[in-house]
Amino acid sequence: WWMVVLMTAFSLVMIYSASIAYAASEGGNQFSFVSKQAMFVGASVLGCLGLSLLSMSFWRKIIPFYFAFSAILLVVVLFVGREINGATRWIHIGPLNLQPTELFKLATVLYLSSLFTRKAEVLQSVKKIMFPGGLIAAGLVLIMFQPDFGSFVVIVGVTMAMVFLAGFPAKYFIMLGMILASFMTAAIMLAPYRMARVSAFLNPWADPLGKGYQLTHSLMAIARGEWFGVGLGASLEKRFYLPEAHTDFIFAVIGEEFGFMGMCLLVFCYGWLVMRAFSIGKQARVSGLTFSAYVANGIGIWIGIQSFFNIGVNIGILPTKGLTLPLMSYGGSAVAVMLVCV
Repeated sequence: WWMVVLMTAFSLVMIYSASIAYAASEGGNQFSFVSKQAMFVGASVLGCLGLSLLSMSFWRKIIPFYFAFSAILLVVVLFVGREINGATRWIHIGPLNLQPTELFKLATVLYLSSLFTRKAEVLQSVKKIMFPGGLIAAGLVLIMFQPDFGSFVVIVGVTMAMVFLAGFPAKYFIMLGMILASFMTAAIMLAPYRMARVSAFLNPWADPLGKGYQLTHSLMAIARGEWFGVGLGASLEKRFYLPEAHTDFIFAVIGEEFGFMGMCLLVFCYGWLVMRAFSIGKQARVSGLTFSAYVANGIGIWIGIQSFFNIGVNIGILPTKGLTLPLMSYGGSAVAVMLVCV
């Protein structure tokens, strides 16, 4: 737990550093973003203290209701959602912006964990496999309507990894992989803006003021940080050059202010969290707590995949996607759900 405390505290420092220019320009209050995030974290911690008293059997009982609730929100957001940067991913509730996709990620992990606990029963017929697969596929389709391709890829990755860990027959794993790969390829090729992102990823310097703008400035921020960074608060890219500096590209600001060594330390922290999640999963499995083991492994996979994708985008080894860095980026829904997971 101490690693989570340190990372969450560090995230507040970096959100303040990365957002100070935007906050001062929007309302004149340089603390507006970090104060909101601090309230999100505080409320989430209080909620987690209550949730920690619940047994895992309770979580297993409410899975159908929680999954249905998160799926309904995915439908609701398409009609009443708030559009930001061309995507409708948030439901505006008073001062809060709820992101249903974050709730659905946890719902997927819990649902698959419950399903795999009953693996012997599920494998008895194709219908018992197709129905749960269809439910998750329906949720993924709703996510693509937002559109949120980054979250789609994360959920697909978590699903494939959990299917592999569950030891399902190879034919099911290969069939699922081929279907999902075909769908993702079609989703990229049929959307011009996604193809443009792929082109920008392959050569961002060909259009540094257009499609390659975010990536080029992210790379310049990281390059400017060199080995040990320019110092906390001294980033230049966060001053209206690097878009989404306090959300999707906060890792680039960390790289500029703390350098290569700072980035490596943060990567180590995520690796430690994933390792601990799998260690807890192993202990649960040895104790005969199969459902708990799958949940721990699923959450560890989720943290690993999403942090890998976000960092990969920031350093230019993956095409640009709208994904937050777990426990680090600004966003109430993301930090609340991730703290619940932990």
